[in-house]
Amino acid sequence: MSTPKLPERWQRSDPAIRAVQVAFDVEDEVLQVVRRAAFEQNISNSDQIRHVLGLPVSGRPKRPRLTVTLSDDDYRILAGRYGLAETQRLEIKEQALAALIEFARKKKV
Repeated sequence: MSTPKLPERWQRSDPAIRAVQVAFDVEDEVLQVVRRAAFEQNISNSDQIRHVLGLPVSGRPKRPRLTVTLSDDDYRILAGRYGLAETQRLEIKEQALAALIEFARKKKV
């Protein structure tokens, strides 16, 4: 049985699709040192690990962003906090972003 050929536009993504995410179970001290080094160099934890392992790091600029996983219950809580319907997820995200910005401004002072 032959493997079907990927569409041409997908072929460029083939190496990335075949990449495998690897998790390292390490002591807290190792975790903190790697995170701190990444923070101080303004790079991702993943890029810091690639530096340590002597692997190439993409030179492409990355969007600075924070991520969090929100459950339906989390959206329900935030909707109540912000006076929104839990279906108004974009508006909830905007309010959460404003809260993060306010948190950073207060910590900066």
